[in-house]
Amino acid sequence: MQNSLTFSGSLLERLSTLADAAKYDASCASSGAKRANKDGLGNSSGMGICHSYTPDGRCVSLLKILLTNHCVYDCSYCVNRASSNVKRASFTPGEVVTLTLEFYKRNYIEGLFLSSGVKRNPDQTMQELIWVARTLRQIHKFYGYLHLKAVAGASPSLTEEAGRWADRVSANIELPTQKDLDALAPAKTHLEVEQTMGHLRDKKREHAPEKPKVTNLRIVPPKRGLFLPAGQSTQMIVGATKTEDRKILDTANRLYGTFKLKRVYYSGYSPVPQADDGLPQKAPPLVREHRLYQADWLLRFYQFKVEELAYQSDGNLDLAIDPKLAWALANRKLFPLDINTAPKERLLRIPGVGVRNVERILQARKFRKLRLYDLQAMRVPLKKVGPFIITADKNPGLALLDKVDLRAAVAAPVQLSLFDAAVSARTGEV
Repeated sequence: MQNSLTFSGSLLERLSTLADAAKYDASCASSGAKRANKDGLGNSSGMGICHSYTPDGRCVSLLKILLTNHCVYDCSYCVNRASSNVKRASFTPGEVVTLTLEFYKRNYIEGLFLSSGVKRNPDQTMQELIWVARTLRQIHKFYGYLHLKAVAGASPSLTEEAGRWADRVSANIELPTQKDLDALAPAKTHLEVEQTMGHLRDKKREHAPEKPKVTNLRIVPPKRGLFLPAGQSTQMIVGATKTEDRKILDTANRLYGTFKLKRVYYSGYSPVPQADDGLPQKAPPLVREHRLYQADWLLRFYQFKVEELAYQSDGNLDLAIDPKLAWALANRKLFPLDINTAPKERLLRIPGVGVRNVERILQARKFRKLRLYDLQAMRVPLKKVGPFIITADKNPGLALLDKVDLRAAVAAPVQLSLFDAAVSARTGEV
């Protein structure tokens, strides 16, 4: 088979336009999806998609496009808003199916992320997105990863059907507060988006796998089918308004707790052509996204609270250092911690010690007293950790804990790249 595309010029031009338009949607990484291949095409088994990173560091890809960049909404922060003069393009659902299959056969992709502007109304747009997913699954036996955008305001029955065919569905909250939406996207509401999230949550619970029933004669398999195996995600645009990090994290924390989201993605605002005068003229620093991802990870896996992380008077995170280190510096009285006796919840608070190393420490100390050498073998950053811990041997770093210049001694200079931000979105290790 040839390894080059032979599509018409028109199709390739639209592909270029609609792939570029899709780059603003960050909520497209996958994890935890398992869909067995039954003599069909593709496979999705717990690995990331959409130029995301798997736990072993591999970068994998998907076809990420919009069905159309025409949109009836006029959200002032969006490049595809109704009043924008960008070049418009559309695919038919059948063309998206063809593109996905041809790209997959050439080993360019391992799945599809499909979003869209709202063409005439939410239901009509949602129906076309579902048609693509259903056709790939039923007609072409495609078992690769599929991520669909849930169009807020679409009928619950359509939202549910999307969950039957897709591995993940995302309904974007877009901005941190309803006040922000009222200012920049008055036709949209958080209530509408959250109703969509709530419906997906409830249906996923209904379709949760049942335990097989054992009778005297045979095992009766469960009746419920696969529904949204990789869960749902959302995206918030950061920096389009003056909303502080504390409110951004409050919204994310509430969404995680209420709707059991897999991920909240933070996307720095990108200035758009002919933007409203009230919008920022430049994008927020990339490090702000990075810090939000780190704080998000601390909320979910380290038992931190929002007010512990965004504690500054302006409600924002410290951009110069990671949020766990910032918290530790502001709470020196709680340190040092003896790594050989401290409970798990306190070990998780030590700057530079991640969840995996906490587990290693808990296991190793059952057999011996841990020394600095043991932490070094775990690749724990001793310069960062040293002032906050007690070990079984002499720890020279401990002398820094009460020094005025402790921050300068433990803070690494910020040299953030796009790769760093992507890794942070994947791991959040702090």
